[in-house]
Amino acid sequence: MPTESLQSIVEGERLRVAAAGSWTVAHAAALEPLVDRVVRDASGRSVSVDLDGVEEIDTFGACLLERLASGIGPQTNMIGETEHTRGLLAEMHRTPREPLSIAKQKSRLAAVEAFGRALIGAAGDIATFLDMFGRLADAFVRTLMRPQTIRWTSIVHQLDRVGLQAVPIILLITFLIGAIIAQQGAFYFRRFGAEDYVVDLVGILVLRELGVLIVAIMVAGRSGSSYTAELGAMKMREEIDALRTMGIDPVEVLVLPRVVALVCALPILTFAGAIAALCGGGLVAWLYGGMSPPIFIARLKDAISVTQFEVGMIKAPFMALVIGIVACAEGLLVKGSTESLGLQTTTSVVKSIFLVIVLDGFFAIFFAAIGM
Repeated sequence: MPTESLQSIVEGERLRVAAAGSWTVAHAAALEPLVDRVVRDASGRSVSVDLDGVEEIDTFGACLLERLASGIGPQTNMIGETEHTRGLLAEMHRTPREPLSIAKQKSRLAAVEAFGRALIGAAGDIATFLDMFGRLADAFVRTLMRPQTIRWTSIVHQLDRVGLQAVPIILLITFLIGAIIAQQGAFYFRRFGAEDYVVDLVGILVLRELGVLIVAIMVAGRSGSSYTAELGAMKMREEIDALRTMGIDPVEVLVLPRVVALVCALPILTFAGAIAALCGGGLVAWLYGGMSPPIFIARLKDAISVTQFEVGMIKAPFMALVIGIVACAEGLLVKGSTESLGLQTTTSVVKSIFLVIVLDGFFAIFFAAIGM
């Protein structure tokens, strides 16, 4: 007889099963098929299970025997079990075994649990944003009351980084965006003989909506991630804790110059990006649509107004403020690991882009309501 076995003998309407060997988890692969086979062979017969040959048994073996008994039905009779085996079988019998219903219950509650966790996370994000906004406003007021504490060197340095150094990539991307809009507009307007309206499309879309939105998204990915990584690295090296120990407010020293520089730089970048997008649209209208630059400029004067330009420029500082607050707040939330730094940097970019788009939607509703 092998080390572990489960032999069955048919005696009329009765099935006699003899278990032997080691019924432990180490022999699970051999025991489970034996139990399943006996359950199939029972087919309504009364069954007696002889456990006299079982050398050792653990909770897994007891669970298999309980599964055998429950699979056959109440006509199962266990004989020859020791006190240890009887105790394990009694414990397995008392243990509820409803894995399918538990899984179903978990699947039903998973959506509710995910929704609750999302609400709690959103509430935490709002609280973090408002906390940073309040601390930043407090630092700004204190700085205005003491002008000698303004860190001009830091502000100018950040202006150079987020403003001047970003000009080439901003001009390139917005130029291409303007060119693509003009090409697609000319392609579809040509079907209706309305190619001249490409100028209206490019001018209004770039100056009012798309120009500031594209620039803000690029700044969020470029400068926002940089802010988060810098402050996160300083948090990991305990430099921010050292500033607090010396009685220096990190928000006033580190966050305020970065946010001020971003608020000043983004409108300038928006203006430069809008001009580049109009140049790209004009070039495509000339080469692809046959509209000369003087005609393009003349139609652009008729198509747009100062109001379109004002709408785009008004949005820029608010978007910059949101990007700066989110980026700096996420940087200060970095823990002591590089994994946390990467996670917060990614979170900063995602949240900044999301809030920029939401803010643009709110502004669109507001300007439509006041007739701008």
